[in-house]
Amino acid sequence: MSYAVDFKTVSTVGLESSPVVTALAGLRANEARYFKNKYDHVFTVEPASKAKKTIDWVHRILKDEREIVISSRPLEATSFEVENIRMAYVFYESGLSINVMYALDDAGKRAVGFKLSDGMEIPEELASRFKFARQKSALAGTIRGSYFVIKNEY
Repeated sequence: MSYAVDFKTVSTVGLESSPVVTALAGLRANEARYFKNKYDHVFTVEPASKAKKTIDWVHRILKDEREIVISSRPLEATSFEVENIRMAYVFYESGLSINVMYALDDAGKRAVGFKLSDGMEIPEELASRFKFARQKSALAGTIRGSYFVIKNEY
């Protein structure tokens, strides 16, 4: 069942098995607020079992671009288009959030972003490869993030 993320009343629905459930719910709500404010888009997620195509696309990009395989279990995902950009998000049990921003026009920006929920360790598969910058969020506490540019076509 899909779930429209409410950023005014943060809910842990769908994320309950995460050891950093409250911070992950805040991170998800932070993303929902961003897309509502910037694009007037309602950020709707679905359980990983229903979002296999999105998760497979994100995992393929990680594997092909950087030989990255995420060890944590995906809990939820979403994909949508705004202003000719395909967006995909996967939220993991560890507290990790991965997003893919993929401009549909050839000259556009394409990147993979990683965000770590407050209180989680940097996943082993990312620790030696990326530096994480800190950002404060009223909804999510301290978010640590990093990214890389996508070089190939997907």
